[in-house]
Amino acid sequence: MKTTTVTSVTDTFLKGSEALIASSPAFLRSLQQIGLDTFVANGFPTTKNEEWKYTNLAPVLKQSFDLYPSDKVLTSTTVDQLSFLKGNSILLVFENGKLNKSLSRISELPKGLIVGDLADHLDHPAVQLHLGHYADGKIESLVALNTAFIRHGTFLHVEQNVVVEDPIYIMSVTTATQALTYPRNLFIAESGSNIKIVESVHGTTASFTNAVTEIVILENAFLELTKIQAEEGEASRVDHTEASLHKNSLFHIHTISGGSRLVRNDLHIVLNAENANAYLNGLYVINGNDHVDNHTLVDHAMPHCYTDELYKGIMGGRSHGVFNGKIMVRKDAQKTNAYQSNKNIILSDEAMMNTKPQLEIYADDVKCSHGATTGRLDDESLFYLRSRGIGLEAARALLTIAFAEDVLSRISIESLKEELQSLIHRSLNERN
Repeated sequence: MKTTTVTSVTDTFLKGSEALIASSPAFLRSLQQIGLDTFVANGFPTTKNEEWKYTNLAPVLKQSFDLYPSDKVLTSTTVDQLSFLKGNSILLVFENGKLNKSLSRISELPKGLIVGDLADHLDHPAVQLHLGHYADGKIESLVALNTAFIRHGTFLHVEQNVVVEDPIYIMSVTTATQALTYPRNLFIAESGSNIKIVESVHGTTASFTNAVTEIVILENAFLELTKIQAEEGEASRVDHTEASLHKNSLFHIHTISGGSRLVRNDLHIVLNAENANAYLNGLYVINGNDHVDNHTLVDHAMPHCYTDELYKGIMGGRSHGVFNGKIMVRKDAQKTNAYQSNKNIILSDEAMMNTKPQLEIYADDVKCSHGATTGRLDDESLFYLRSRGIGLEAARALLTIAFAEDVLSRISIESLKEELQSLIHRSLNERN
């Protein structure tokens, strides 16, 4: 039997990178080359790395992949069926990592908003100013790999004091088997702006996505981002999100995960100025052999900032959940308020959860707390429902849905919240 070496695996994932870099504009070429060199030097993370202790990429890396396969089979009917946002919202549809312009709705945008494929906006001053300045490819090898392939993804720029009334919907669908994609997103909310973004990913084929999103929220701006990871089957995804918050800014992020072979979410938020506020919400509902790993880092770099983090997990079958959340409060970040909670329900004897909340505090005038719980459904609550004529499985489903509601209720887009509630309800009822 032929043994796959690290070199051959790396070569597979780097195929086409040199030609891509050579065709890039000068400002991007140097950034991509640094990413390429860093990844070649460090390779893929392994379980020997403490931050990857419970997530093993090796089985995924044994597969063969095609970079940005050109198969196009999506139709408007399929897009409508997959959509979590009904109506005429601004819509970007990516198929196998590239923008499908015929299915997107971006021809008529509100004044002060730019949104489209990053590849079409590389000459925009905001791209040249911000791209690659937040997600550190010198530290994270998969960020470095993504950086080497920067080209396609969503560029979104909201001008100063612009309020975008309707949410921006970004839908990514993998239709080709063995698709390999490196989406790179850049969202910039200028001072005083207000915007809501919904991102959903779909697919049932064996694929690997290595996505990086950089978010800049400037003074007095508000940005809400809802990520819905609705892939199934053999799809694998590594998703790194880096957000930089400035004075009096507000950031809400909701991450809803479940269904696919492997999901790794890295979320890093830096509060760079006073009175920056962030709310981090996560829900993972997994079954079978699903694996979801959420790693969060909230960096309180300045005083008078507030963060509230709530992640909840529901695990059945032989699924495996991981939560590693760190709150760092730096020496000068006095008057920090930071709260973190991770709660999990185990629905089967074979499901497993690893949770590790962390506080790293170097200031003395702060209010910080964290906690984690993992257990089964409450017997008293089950008894109460059953005593009122509700069957065991129906009672279990009701309690589990109520458990998830804490996270879903924090989403501000009512129609989206209702769609997600229905999705979770159907998923739990199917398992029961």
